[in-house]
Amino acid sequence: MTCKRKAPDAALFVGSGKADEIKFMAEQLGAQEILFDQSLSPAQQRNLERHLGLPVNDRTLLILEIFAQRARSHEGKLQVELARLQYLSTRLVRRWSHLERQQGGIGMRGGPGETQIELDKRMIGDAIKRTKERLVKVKKQRSTQRRQRDRRQSFNVSLVGYTNAGKSTLFNALVKARAYAADQLFATLDTTTRQLYLGEAGRSASISDTVGFIRDLPHGLIDAFQATLQEAADADLLLHVVDASNINFPEQMAEVKRVLHEIGADSVPQWLIFNKIDNLTEDRQPLILHDQYEVDGVALERIFLSAQTGQGLSTLRQMLAEEVLKTLPECKPQHDPRFDLDNCGEN
Repeated sequence: MTCKRKAPDAALFVGSGKADEIKFMAEQLGAQEILFDQSLSPAQQRNLERHLGLPVNDRTLLILEIFAQRARSHEGKLQVELARLQYLSTRLVRRWSHLERQQGGIGMRGGPGETQIELDKRMIGDAIKRTKERLVKVKKQRSTQRRQRDRRQSFNVSLVGYTNAGKSTLFNALVKARAYAADQLFATLDTTTRQLYLGEAGRSASISDTVGFIRDLPHGLIDAFQATLQEAADADLLLHVVDASNINFPEQMAEVKRVLHEIGADSVPQWLIFNKIDNLTEDRQPLILHDQYEVDGVALERIFLSAQTGQGLSTLRQMLAEEVLKTLPECKPQHDPRFDLDNCGEN
C-alpha cells in the first residue's frame, strides 16, 4: 500500500484515515505484522501499534534482521550488534507498560526506586560501550593490516556497489576465491581481501570485497560498519560494480555515490563495472566492452562484463595491469616522452 502526503504525520506517519485503511486490509488478509518501507520514530511506531493492534516494524529493523542473518565473522557480528543496540536504545520510551514499574531495594537489580526503563537503558548503554570497545580493537587490527600492505607498496582495489550487483561473484572470478555469493540482499557483510596476480604486469594487487549499499541505508549502520567501509576510503582504485540488467541502475549508482561521499571515499579514482551483461536482451548488448561513461560531468572508465560467464574479464585484468604498472616508481617517464609503459614488467 502506498500513501502520498506532503509531509509525514507526526503521530501515525500516514495519517489516521490511511491507518484505518491499513487496519481494515490487515484484518481482511489476516496479517500478523505491518512493515513500513520507511524509518519510523519510536512514537510513531508505538502509536501505530496501538491503532492497528498489530506489531509494527520499519525498514531499519528489516535491514538489521537481514544483516544479523548474513553476518559470519566476529567483526561482522559485532558491527550488526552495535547497530541493533543503538536502534533498540531509541525504542524504549513508553512503548511497553512494564517499563514504568519501579524496581530496587535489597537483593534487587538496580538502585532503590529505579524504574525498569532506566534499568534497560543502562544495560543497553553498557552493552553499546562494550561493543564499541571491541570494535576499536578490530579497527586497530585492520589499520595494522593496511600499514603492512602500504609497506609492501601494494596496489589496493576495493569492490563497491549496490547490494546484489554481483561484487562477490566478480571477486571470486578474479582471485579464484570461494567467498559466499548468492542472489540475495547483503550476501556479503564481512570484508574479504585477497591478492590478485596480474600476469601482464608481473605484479599482484590487493583486492577487497565490501558490503553492498542500499537506498536509505540507516546512518547507524554506516557508523557501525565504518571499520569495514574504511577499506574503500583507503583504496587506490574503486571498482564500482553496477547491475547492468537492472533498469533502475542510475538511481542505484547515485545511492552508492552518496554513501561513498559520506565515508570520505568519493575522491578515490573509480571505474564503472557494468556486470550481468549475460542477463541483457540481444538489443541491449554493448557493442564494445570498454568505453567511458559520464557521471556528473566526469568521464569514468566503463567496462562491460559478466562475472558469471567470464565475458569481459580479460579486458578488466588488462586495464588493472596497466594501472598497476603506472604506480611503479621505475615506470614513471623521466626524460624520454616516448617511454613505453608496456615494458615495465620486465624491470
